[in-house]
Amino acid sequence: MLLVYIVLAHLAAPFAFAVLLWRGLRDRSYWERLGERFGCGDLRLGERSLWVHAVSVGEVQAAASLVRALRARHAEFPLLLTTTTPTGLARARSLFGDSVHLSYLPYDLPGSVRRFLDRVRPRLAVILETELWPNLFHECGRRGIPLVLASARVSPRSVARYRRLAGLIRDTLSHDVVIAAQSAGDAERFISIGANPARTHVTGNVKFDFELPATLAAGGARLRGEYAGSRPVWAAGSTHAVEEDIILDAHVKLLDGGLNALLVLAPRHPNRFDEVAANLRRRGLRFVRRSLQSSAGPETQVVLADTLGELLLFYAAADVAFVGGSLVPVGGHNLLEPAALGLPILTGPDTSNAEDVARLLLEVGAGCMVRDATGLAIELARLLRDPQARLSSGERGRAAVEANRGAVERVLAVITPLLV
Repeated sequence: MLLVYIVLAHLAAPFAFAVLLWRGLRDRSYWERLGERFGCGDLRLGERSLWVHAVSVGEVQAAASLVRALRARHAEFPLLLTTTTPTGLARARSLFGDSVHLSYLPYDLPGSVRRFLDRVRPRLAVILETELWPNLFHECGRRGIPLVLASARVSPRSVARYRRLAGLIRDTLSHDVVIAAQSAGDAERFISIGANPARTHVTGNVKFDFELPATLAAGGARLRGEYAGSRPVWAAGSTHAVEEDIILDAHVKLLDGGLNALLVLAPRHPNRFDEVAANLRRRGLRFVRRSLQSSAGPETQVVLADTLGELLLFYAAADVAFVGGSLVPVGGHNLLEPAALGLPILTGPDTSNAEDVARLLLEVGAGCMVRDATGLAIELARLLRDPQARLSSGERGRAAVEANRGAVERVLAVITPLLV
């Protein structure tokens, strides 16, 4: 089965590289460090390293506490952080600067994987959530490199798909892979597709262990004063195409209903900033772009958050947060940051990227699910007009985040014996 996968991976690689080049026509950052996609590059570590992989922005952010803990506890090893997207790499650079080594993860081709491992010489690999790469796992097993899947999750829907590839998945998980699962249900599902029960642990979700910057509240207050004054503010974070039309329809309903609210709209992908600005112009909405440092007046209806690394700051300036990627079939994005800030949370129905987190927050009353522009506008109007409802909902979310911290320590307890 692995041989068939290798053949298919070689056939798919040119198409994946072509997509990368095509994306680079709109965002030149995709054309940087292209050699790393095939295991080449200038980075060569002379000492055995600790390697953490986080696929994109959300996972990099989730990995921050774990990376800091590994640096503090195991400073004798250089630390490498890999990702697969330019935005993930940019976020890692902004979080860690030169204190960690950064690289793209190569395509899952035998030669690319071997070249990558020869260059970075990992003593141990930690992969966030569920990235199952057969060639990479096989080569780590062949070299005796312990591999930990941290905050590992697998949905019931994914189990059915993995079972159709039972032989390949079982072989992938057989190379002394350690599962540090988010929940008991995830652990059971991993065992059902071939994980070793003796090497499967329930450690929780490291996403809960993030730290809010000490200056965030003050920064959010300043930003709110700069853009909104005393007006109610809602932030729509990590939004996608089509979804933004639903969000803007809801905002127009708020304005038409007499609620003089300000929307902060933060698209997920930087290469879409101009596209979203054009959409706002077509609709005749009065907006300013954050990147231009334009001042907002009482007539401003939307702030386009077209900068990197400021979403958390905009959440801190808002009264209510809508978390994107959930009104379209993307799976939703990070609900925990606005929850930790004590904001009531609105989300669409697709939360498959973090079903357990969404279920927890909705069950405790930290937010609610909406399905269309009308539902979104109704919930926004209710919350923006009722400070006590906002406070109550936000405090439930903050308490839920605090109650679920501690996963990083549990993951470290799994990792440390593997470094002996």
